[in-house]
Amino acid sequence: MNCRAVIFDIYQTLLDVGPPPADAETRWAALWHDLLGREPRLDLAGFAGGCREAIARDHAAAKAAGVPFPEVYWPEIVREVVPEVAALDATSQAEFAYRQTGLWHTVRLNPAAADTLRDLQQRGLLLGIASNAQPYTLRELDEALATAGLSATMFTPALTFWSFAHGFSKPDPHVFRLLTARLRALGVAPAETLMVGDRLDNDIEPARDQGWQTWQITPRTTDSWGRLRMQLR
Repeated sequence: MNCRAVIFDIYQTLLDVGPPPADAETRWAALWHDLLGREPRLDLAGFAGGCREAIARDHAAAKAAGVPFPEVYWPEIVREVVPEVAALDATSQAEFAYRQTGLWHTVRLNPAAADTLRDLQQRGLLLGIASNAQPYTLRELDEALATAGLSATMFTPALTFWSFAHGFSKPDPHVFRLLTARLRALGVAPAETLMVGDRLDNDIEPARDQGWQTWQITPRTTDSWGRLRMQLR
């Protein structure tokens, strides 16, 4: 592969996603005590149901406005379902959302992904991100990268797409058209760009439609990462 830029998906690509912790309900109660100073007004299942309803309303409004693949802003969803959070300062609100998300899933940096990132960084390739994500994703990624001695500063800011910051998400072709335009501004052609992701519908097919090279990762395995490194040498 002749690549000058590599764009990565996050979940089930750079970050392996695992099940929630066994004591999630206990941690949920502790979160309310720590940040809101009270017993939970609703359990995790009730919170999840409220979130689904809030997301459905937000998506319906966005689609009515012509956005085919809308994205919510998670802090607003949390405040809608748990209005008590709105009384917290910004740092505490972010902490509530981050700790709450950790009750729904666990994440870790794929070790083979870490080796690939380190290798590509040393070779001077431009690195970017195209992720359906929320503000808590940035912290999850930062903390996961730190476990391997890496930092999110390796990613070129102009080549990062976070869906929560734009109001729409993959597989909307505008995600890849936007990044293609930013790549061109850096002198990188679509054919010199590689998309690395786990999903055909969200990552591989829409990137290919813009003329990018693509590589599909099989979650929880190292073989696809190892073969990718061989192809990029």
